[in-house]
Amino acid sequence: MDISLEEATVADLQAAMAAGSATARSIAEAYISRIEQIDRGGPRINAVIEINPEAMAIADALDRERQAGRVRGPFHGIGVLLKDNIATADHMETTAGSLALVGARPGRDAVIVTRLRAAGAVILGKTNLSEWANIRSMHGISGWSGRGGLTLNPYALDRNPSGSSSGSGAAVAANLCVVAVGTETDGSISAPSNVCGLVGIKPTVGLVSQAGIIPISHSQDTAGPMARTVTDAALLLEVLAGNGAGDFQGALDPGGLRGTRIGIARSLFEPFAASVRRVAEDAIAVLRDGGAEIVDDVVLPRPSTLLDTEMSVLLHEFKAGLNAYLGVLSPGPQPRTLADVISFNETNRDLEMPWFGQDLFQQADALGPLTDQSYLDALATNHRIARTEGIDRALAVHRLDALFAPTGEPARLTDFVNGTAESPANSTFPAVSGYPHVTVPAGFVYGLPVGVSFFGAAHAEATLIRMAYAFEQATRVRRAPTYPSTLTL
Repeated sequence: MDISLEEATVADLQAAMAAGSATARSIAEAYISRIEQIDRGGPRINAVIEINPEAMAIADALDRERQAGRVRGPFHGIGVLLKDNIATADHMETTAGSLALVGARPGRDAVIVTRLRAAGAVILGKTNLSEWANIRSMHGISGWSGRGGLTLNPYALDRNPSGSSSGSGAAVAANLCVVAVGTETDGSISAPSNVCGLVGIKPTVGLVSQAGIIPISHSQDTAGPMARTVTDAALLLEVLAGNGAGDFQGALDPGGLRGTRIGIARSLFEPFAASVRRVAEDAIAVLRDGGAEIVDDVVLPRPSTLLDTEMSVLLHEFKAGLNAYLGVLSPGPQPRTLADVISFNETNRDLEMPWFGQDLFQQADALGPLTDQSYLDALATNHRIARTEGIDRALAVHRLDALFAPTGEPARLTDFVNGTAESPANSTFPAVSGYPHVTVPAGFVYGLPVGVSFFGAAHAEATLIRMAYAFEQATRVRRAPTYPSTLTL
């Protein structure tokens, strides 16, 4: 194969296949070899929880199609990794990182997997994650699961890749695949993208089907792309969302900042160190130079006002959603309810709970149904603060196309003693509102990547992608990791 995988894009690989210098099989072989060298050997990132044993057969079939003159589209023969909470009805597991679900077989692929297969993607394998997408405990360790162990950050191996799409973020950053699919409830695409130097798109809730994805919250969950470029993220979003959901490729305009009005959410800068704020200020200068009209100091409610009601909604919906998901798995000895999972974890405490417990599971299991007034009131409060008094009001009052803020701080050290190594990220308003959020690399702080965020109204993905692409083309700050064991300061 006459192409390097280092920072390769979808277009690079398609061009190589079109020229005959690579095939779907040779590309899949090269990525799996790289996974063996970097993920399981060498620096041992531990991002990939399982390799698809059918990957080569899928690649061979797609090569035969190409030889016969049929190319399905941009993803024909392109290798993709999936987060291990996305169901595949094949020889791979779907466990959310939990030993409780090993051997529990979904009856069918998740809808987004069906779409990826139809687009010609080669599913290379599954990625590790923060177990149960970080809903098990308030003291969980991001990037760790009982089944997969700990994923490391390629930019400094003692730093955390953030969660819960930790493996997807680390894998794309380390060039173990072109793109990966993550899922987000609040920050699980944007936070790992921020600390791994990636483009992450958290779509409007409902744009991408959640059918067949192990749930937390039907009002906040969504799958989305994680990629090294805005172009590749946009291409993947088109596949995930399905035909007719949006022309995201058409938004890839290097002049896309001209004539836009972007609101700077200054209150969302406050939690971060001066070094992160400087990266954001430099980014604002790029937006202005690109022709955007900057509206400074747009006020949003404080995210802390959503802390209690968001958790109430998540725990109510998690219990209902997980019980429904487990109830339709193929017959077998696996858990059928959240209570069964709690019992499994207690029985297997040494394997599942060596570092943290399951306090959130227990809180969720004690809650009532989704008809409870406490749940309905919390959901209404969330939407009032995040939508009506938050994003919707800011966009309307200031006549904005989007809002802007730093995505988050650099990666923290992984800490097994004190629990979570989650890096704070500005994900809460788009997450709780269910609105779209795009993060894009913006700079480095002591060698660690940080990004900036564009978020806005429901179904504004194309607008946000246009801004992110123009910003990316003007800056091009991403660089590949070098896997140091620790930072040299």
